[in-house]
Amino acid sequence: MKTTTWAGYVSRGQAPQPLPGNDERGRRRWDADEVRQFPRPGAGRSRAGAGPEAEAVLAEMREVAEQIEELRARQRELLAAGKQQGLEVLAMARALGISRQTAYSWLDDA
Repeated sequence: MKTTTWAGYVSRGQAPQPLPGNDERGRRRWDADEVRQFPRPGAGRSRAGAGPEAEAVLAEMREVAEQIEELRARQRELLAAGKQQGLEVLAMARALGISRQTAYSWLDDA
């Protein structure tokens, strides 16, 4: 683990407690074995220790992502239908909750 990573854990109060006292330069010290066994928090952490609750949340996230993709495909279909009906891009973008740039991009891709 990089020193800056460890310093971040320490500054956020996520690291184990340092050993009592300081070194000869006045710096805090940690037990090396405790640091090696420290379960790293954050994005780089392995999910190996995640419990069933965490796995359930991840499964729900994947399900929501699939639903979003389906809705996005439906938005594209409606945009194309609106273009065929002669609707203005700004009105369609507002109705779909997307930017005009996104609407133009989707229409170019169609």
